[in-house]
Amino acid sequence: MKIDRIELRHIKMILVSPFTTSMGTEYDEEHIIVRVDAEGVTGWGESVAEGTPYYSYETVPTAWHILKDFLIPSVLGKDLQSVDEAIKGYSIVRGHMMAKAGLEAALWDAFAKSRNVSLSNLLGGTRKKIDVGVSIGIQDSEATLIKKVEGYLAEGYKRIKIKIAPGHDLRYVDSLRKEFPGLILQVDANSAYSISDLDIFRKMDDYALLLIEQPLGYDDIFFHSKMQKELKTPICLDESIHSLDDTMAAIELDSCRIINIKPGRVGGFTESKLIHDYCASFNIPVWHGGMLESGIGRAGNVALASLPNFTLPGDISASKRYYTEDIVEPEFVVNPDGTMDVPVKPGIGVEVNMRMLEKVTVRSESFSI
Repeated sequence: MKIDRIELRHIKMILVSPFTTSMGTEYDEEHIIVRVDAEGVTGWGESVAEGTPYYSYETVPTAWHILKDFLIPSVLGKDLQSVDEAIKGYSIVRGHMMAKAGLEAALWDAFAKSRNVSLSNLLGGTRKKIDVGVSIGIQDSEATLIKKVEGYLAEGYKRIKIKIAPGHDLRYVDSLRKEFPGLILQVDANSAYSISDLDIFRKMDDYALLLIEQPLGYDDIFFHSKMQKELKTPICLDESIHSLDDTMAAIELDSCRIINIKPGRVGGFTESKLIHDYCASFNIPVWHGGMLESGIGRAGNVALASLPNFTLPGDISASKRYYTEDIVEPEFVVNPDGTMDVPVKPGIGVEVNMRMLEKVTVRSESFSI
């Protein structure tokens, strides 16, 4: 498949409501949409690098630079036989996983369409529906949080995740558990705590949480192993896992008992599959995280989450959870039973709404042979 043209679009989409974590409050989401044209086929991907370097060192400008000056030149004009061939071509570039993942996703979509199969099928997915949960940002009060949870449960979500931070943790967990005794509940700290906060998490052992996500440093594996040994509740690593090697180290050290896979964080679907398979061999469950993607990125997430070891509900919410109008048709919805349908049409299985894409585009640049 010869790569004829690649286009980058910096998009900015306004969130339906502010999203607050320990890293701050977001009012909009900035990402890069990658379009690959190859022999009459168009593939779409999304780089989830954001406007700020808070979750990751990557930002929209750095990802744009790496894509434009290094990744795109390595594949443009090439006659690629597989996605692996493309990855090998830019393997000299260290890091910059979100930039790589955006291009790789577009290539996966193009290859799937060229073979007239769904992305789920090409990746090795086995499910027609996936279980989904919802992530709720830090709220001003317990009453506000309870009201939010009630609304999402009414929409069918099977699992609730709440963001926590020092001063916004135990009392929120306590109030939710009292109000919803049987709720599948997990918490996400986004690296807001240190090992000296161990007592807070020991107390969380009493609330039957599904997991505690990334309580310690964003690049830490060692101190998580110290904390996990003191807790009954499984720790789940997110920010610390950038590769299969990180996964192997975390499992060897018993730093976590669950792993959150985000293609953007680990460089794409290829590395995600390696992590998924390795975790499966050790009976370590995985689930799919989210980066407030548009429907393009969300479609890829759904396809990946259809693989067999994604056994816990992911942060793959309905389009309307974040955006008034998405940039794909049909938009993603949550079924009454808390599942989401896996698209079955070729590639990512949804059509890009070019009118909306143009509306949210801040700038664009194309590259041709």
